[in-house]
Amino acid sequence: MQFVTLAVTLQDHIATVRLNRPEKANAMNALMWQEIRQAFQWVDATPEARVAVLQGEGKLFCSGIDLQMMMGLGPQIRNDCDGRTREALRRVILDMQDTLTSLERCRKPVLAAIHGACIGGGIDLVTCADMRYCSADASFSIKEIDIGMTADVGTLQRLPKLVGEGITRELAYTGRRCDAEEARQIGLVNRVFESREALYAGVHEIAASIAAKSPLSIRGSKEMITYARDHSVADSLNYIATWNAAMLMSDDLSEAMAAGMAKRAPQFKD
Repeated sequence: MQFVTLAVTLQDHIATVRLNRPEKANAMNALMWQEIRQAFQWVDATPEARVAVLQGEGKLFCSGIDLQMMMGLGPQIRNDCDGRTREALRRVILDMQDTLTSLERCRKPVLAAIHGACIGGGIDLVTCADMRYCSADASFSIKEIDIGMTADVGTLQRLPKLVGEGITRELAYTGRRCDAEEARQIGLVNRVFESREALYAGVHEIAASIAAKSPLSIRGSKEMITYARDHSVADSLNYIATWNAAMLMSDDLSEAMAAGMAKRAPQFKD
C-alpha cells in the first residue's frame, strides 16, 4: 500500500511500519491517524505478514498529536446545536481511539521499537503494541496534562495494565519525563538497547523468531492474552478451550511435530 505519512515495507514475513513525518517530529496529523489504521488492517489481512515492527523516522519516535489538527477541530465539528457539536467531538475521539485499537485488533504481533522522545499520543500508540523496546536515548511523557487536557485515546486505560496504577497516576498527573532505564524497570519496555541501530537489529531478530513460529498459534496466543487481560480467569479458560477445540488440529501442529522428529526447521503456511 502507498501512504503519505507512513512508510510500510514487507520482507521475510516482517512488516515494518514507520511513522514518516520527521520534519514534524512525527506529530500525528489527521491523515496519519487514518493511515495507521489502514496500515494495520493491511498487516492483518496480508498472509505473508506474520509480525509487524513499528518505528519512527527522524530524531524522535513521536511527538504526539499534531496541535494544528487539534486547533482545526472546531470548524470540523461546529453545529448550531451545542449538543450536536459535542456529539461530533465525541465521535472524533472514538474514531481516534479506534485507530489505535487497530494494533490490538491486528491478529499479528506488533513490536514497537522506540528511539528518542515518545510523547502524548505516542504513548497512546505504543501501549497498543504487543511489546515495546527502546534505545538508551528514549524517553516517555504523558504531556496532555501540560496542555490542560486528559489523555483520551488509550494511555489511561492501557498503561495501568502494563506498569500498575500508582506509576500511571504519577506520570499522568505530573507529565514528567520517564527515561529508558526507568521505563524498563517499571515494565513499560521489555528491553533497552544501547543505540538506535542496536534497537532495530535486536527487534528485527525477535520479530524474525516470531515469524518462524506457527502463524496460527501466534495469532491464537495474541488473542488469548489480550482476552485474558480484560476478562476473568474462568472466562479466559473457557475461551481457550473453545479456540483449541476449533484450531488445534491444524497443518501447523502436524508440521511442527514432523519437523521435531526429523530435527529440521518447520515450514509453515502463511
